[in-house]
Amino acid sequence: MTRHTKKWRQTEVVAVQKLVEQYPVIAIASLEGFPANLFQQIRKKLHGKAVVRVSKVRVLERALKQSKHNDSKLAEKLDGSVALICSKTNPFELYSFLKKNKGKAPAKAGMIAPFDFIVPAHDTGLPPGPALTDLKAAGLSARIQGATIIIPEDTVVAKKGSIVTKAVANTMTKLNIYPLKVGLNLVAAVEDGQLYPASVLDIDEELVFENFVKAHRQSFNLAFNARYLTKETAPLLFQKAFREAKAVALKAGVLNENTIKDLIAKASREALVLQDRAHSA
Repeated sequence: MTRHTKKWRQTEVVAVQKLVEQYPVIAIASLEGFPANLFQQIRKKLHGKAVVRVSKVRVLERALKQSKHNDSKLAEKLDGSVALICSKTNPFELYSFLKKNKGKAPAKAGMIAPFDFIVPAHDTGLPPGPALTDLKAAGLSARIQGATIIIPEDTVVAKKGSIVTKAVANTMTKLNIYPLKVGLNLVAAVEDGQLYPASVLDIDEELVFENFVKAHRQSFNLAFNARYLTKETAPLLFQKAFREAKAVALKAGVLNENTIKDLIAKASREALVLQDRAHSA
């Protein structure tokens, strides 16, 4: 039995090592508390983007240390139940993908509610009977309407920070309400020998985009006010210069193709004023 285990471990180490050698980006994701059914869903979503490998921590550690990623210190991040993600997608995109692709999970009795758990008003479709007692035990003002049980109003069954009772957890599951969002928590990733912990990879894309827009707007205003020519400021600066030059030319009475119409119109208006004054004199 011992020999068989050692042989399997050696074979597994070689297999994992060959796998990580094929990819420039290797990441570690925690599987703690992650449902098996959701893991399979994430695995399918990652198809074509990454390969997920689950094995014993010692196997993964040895494989990483024997691979081209041995200097990255990624192996030091292996702890508990983890999965190895091998990808050609850069660490930031990989983290963002996992963050966005989370699955729904049921509430568990004894857990601390991370936010208010709400059961919306709806027809449960459940027939009258023991289910009515269960719903009321969870704090719902459920009642019978026709052949089914209804919940007449939105109800908070567990406030943020409170302990979720067994009655609440069972009731929400019975009503197919899964309030929690769970996903693969990427612990760290390595690319080109650079280790990226989750704290570095967790970027608010909308905020970054807004900052880029703000920086572009401010730099444009600065360049425009400083009369610094770029492909963005040049058209507006030329238009501004043209308007100012034309205004000076009009004031000085300089005739050219750009001022002649305005000067003639001005002269015409002044002539009409003089004509009116002459008639009234």
